[in-house]
Amino acid sequence: MADAPGDGDAGEHGGSHGYITRKDDYLKRLSRIEGQARGLQRMVEQEKYCIDILTQVSAMTKALESVALGLLEEHLAHCVVEAARSGGPEADIKVKEASDAIARLVRS
Repeated sequence: MADAPGDGDAGEHGGSHGYITRKDDYLKRLSRIEGQARGLQRMVEQEKYCIDILTQVSAMTKALESVALGLLEEHLAHCVVEAARSGGPEADIKVKEASDAIARLVRS
């Protein structure tokens, strides 16, 4: 999968990411979501009742939303706040990135 704009390592964005202190938590949550996706595939393969599948899709969607909101909160608290303290064009860039991310989450 191709990197989305803004993807990359910490060096590309000038330092560590705000979520790094909770990295293990995010990885565990994403592993559970991965398991949910495999479970959904099995449900479809086994031709389970559509409402049961939709219930599991909803649970997986909520889990992904939770990860996204946590990452957004940490981005605002760490990256945006640090850029605002420094001022200049970097602050504007970080605010625009956060606004764009919020817009993507709202549309999804």
